Amino acid sequence: MREGMATGPEYIDGNGFIAEVIRTGRRKSADIRVEEGAVSVVVPLELPTDRIAQLLASKRRWIREKIHLHGESRPANTRQYVSGEAFPYLGRNYRLKVQRGPFEPVKLLQGSLVATLPYGTEQPHMVRNALVRWYKRQAQSKLQQKAARYAELIGVKPASVGVKTFKSRWGSCSPSGHIDLNWCVVMAPNRVVDYVVVHELCHLIHHDHSANFWREVERHMHDFAERKAWLKQNASRLSF
Repeated sequence: MREGMATGPEYIDGNGFIAEVIRTGRRKSADIRVEEGAVSVVVPLELPTDRIAQLLASKRRWIREKIHLHGESRPANTRQYVSGEAFPYLGRNYRLKVQRGPFEPVKLLQGSLVATLPYGTEQPHMVRNALVRWYKRQAQSKLQQKAARYAELIGVKPASVGVKTFKSRWGSCSPSGHIDLNWCVVMAPNRVVDYVVVHELCHLIHHDHSANFWREVERHMHDFAERKAWLKQNASRLSF
């Protein structure tokens, strides 16, 4: 992660939203963020939890407005974020189980994605945000592992590999070698995820979509066209 976070996250129930608390030695003041409808607050290492809760309470109206705006701007989908609904991960479907209790990050347990939320907070957007956080964590780990393995095979060294939200693409490679991959791609089968990773790594050799670029992709993945076609045909299924 590029921010160099010092410790793992905590969570605070903000009365209508769950805020992820990220402590870091790189900040002297708190920074509240609402990204994709999910709330996080980056704070100095020693800031007391009650101070953080007070800050969130003072910004509750602004936070709720941001969450509402995100919900309105999101493309319509048929997901309800209720128990029994299926969500894909690396090509397999897992049933969602929503249960009540002190907030915990989503866990994959015995073939189910288990979301634990406090009583009264089981609204669809709360469940969705918990799931998005889980997918992003998995994507960060899985995509970096795959990138490291394929980078060695291809003979390239990306400056960094991160996850990002893209509206209409699966990845990007900057001129300086920073690769970002759409976290939603981990909903696809493993072989398709591998194609996206190889595609972006090959841009470190050819930063275009020329014939030479596609030859480079094919050199490391002979059936890339089939994997590419699957992604194009099923893109609408790999979203929230």
